[in-house]
Amino acid sequence: MAAAKDPSNAAIAELLDELGDLYELEGAVVHRVLAYRNAAKAIRDAPRSVAAMTREGRVTELPGVGKTLEEKLTALVETGEIPALEKLRSRVPAGLVVITRLPGLGPKRARKLHDALGVDGPQALRAAIEQHRVRDLAGFGAKSEERLLAALDAAGDAVDGPKREILSRALAVGEALVAELRAHPSSDRVELAGSARRWADSVKDLDIIATADDPQALIDAFAASDLIAEISRSGVAGAHAIAQSGIAIDLRVVAPDQFGNLLQHFTGSKAHNVAIREAAVRRGLHVSEYGILDDETGQSERFATEEEVYARLGLPWIPPELREDRGELQLTEVPPLIEQADLRGDLHMHTTASDGRASVREMAQAARALGLDYVAITDHSASHGFGDAVSPDRLRELIAEVRAVDDELDGITVLAGSEVNIGVDGSLDYDDELLAELDWIVASVHTAFTSDPTARIVAACEHPLVDVIGHPTGRKLEERFAYDLDVDAAIAAALRTGTFLEINGSPRRRDLDDVHARAARDAGVLLTIDSDAHGPEALANTRWGVATARRAWLSAADVANTRPWEELRKLRKGAR
Repeated sequence: MAAAKDPSNAAIAELLDELGDLYELEGAVVHRVLAYRNAAKAIRDAPRSVAAMTREGRVTELPGVGKTLEEKLTALVETGEIPALEKLRSRVPAGLVVITRLPGLGPKRARKLHDALGVDGPQALRAAIEQHRVRDLAGFGAKSEERLLAALDAAGDAVDGPKREILSRALAVGEALVAELRAHPSSDRVELAGSARRWADSVKDLDIIATADDPQALIDAFAASDLIAEISRSGVAGAHAIAQSGIAIDLRVVAPDQFGNLLQHFTGSKAHNVAIREAAVRRGLHVSEYGILDDETGQSERFATEEEVYARLGLPWIPPELREDRGELQLTEVPPLIEQADLRGDLHMHTTASDGRASVREMAQAARALGLDYVAITDHSASHGFGDAVSPDRLRELIAEVRAVDDELDGITVLAGSEVNIGVDGSLDYDDELLAELDWIVASVHTAFTSDPTARIVAACEHPLVDVIGHPTGRKLEERFAYDLDVDAAIAAALRTGTFLEINGSPRRRDLDDVHARAARDAGVLLTIDSDAHGPEALANTRWGVATARRAWLSAADVANTRPWEELRKLRKGAR
């Protein structure tokens, strides 16, 4: 009898996430819930088989995996089950766990629906929405009904199926795998394609296009990678695999003279490719991944590079981030897009004064090491939910600490700031006299999301001391819908008052998104790109903000913090 196949890291992580969800549905203490979720994240991100690490007695090397979890993982590897999970499953309706995975819901809200309305799964939730019973529950409302119904419609029969992966997590796998394949002696060219290459917010799978002296050797190396959990299909032209992280990956190995055609086709987007094909047909050309067929000659041309593909179609090479059929085919010259190196400062980050993991000095030193000229320390205000950690008195102490670090550190300017919560009436947490002592003020909605966020953000824009609106729509990718925000009204208020709008670089936010960031730019609003870092390692989050800005067609001039601080501070409301 064949030995049982090891579960992938993604499958193990799903079970631990389910344990966390079930414990939260049962009202367990938050630390227990977080322990399972943190362990699930560490396992999902682990590059090699966690099942193998468990058998080797090395699984506790992973962050967040202690002896208690090791026992559960050992039981899973040896028996195929986690006894504690089976007990919880017997007590909680399976459908209730399924609906916790809908964006914007989660275990606490799902439990409220269950307790108040008897909702125990997707069908019961749909019925409650259609009967307009959900809107009467505190914390929901008519908009919540609309969004939950849209989420159910979008999920269809796969509510509990594979999720889209946010780009940062997908690229952690994709870039590592590309690096492995490029290092293989048979490889020639290896590139990511698909929505990952376009730097989309999230992806459903990964595409890799390659050329090789020995295609089979490269395919075999792909299949043997520690990053791969299973190969579901393989042939002379490539393979289809599932990564340890759970994401599907397609490798296509092509002839060198066809590489450009394949890379262009599989980079997409679908809308971009359709627009290209329609424009080409009007010129007597037919475009596919196999080549460009000329009606007049009957010949099909293949190209080694994308530049040759676009040139044959009479177009400049279009950066992947712009390939969304939003006017890029009308370009005769591609505008200069912002680059990571253009950023001079980072104006949104947190320290241990609120919910960060490092001190003011440590954050400033890490930013300096990245080559930044200035940073703003913007810890959360008290009403964000951290008690009196940043009370007015504590903020005064923090300002003094920031000033001291700024005096002591060479090579970087450290600014005193705050991320101030916008109250339900549009007011801020601190009085104007205290706010006036700050170098930089981020105003954000963190509480009471359903309480007219548009009016609150407009009010914050009208405040004479607010510099920028942080993560304006409040979305969390694959987790939470945006607030019911009239973004056009927010943009108009920002333009009228001279308030900046943020592109938050957290890979789970990327907020404003590319469509709204472009609309803000077109209206004449300056944007910032910030990390929202809660630790030194997260300062690199600006990578995702720059990606969003490039998808929004932004240049360096459209982003305020590409300027030196002395120039930028003159653009603040007070300075003007």
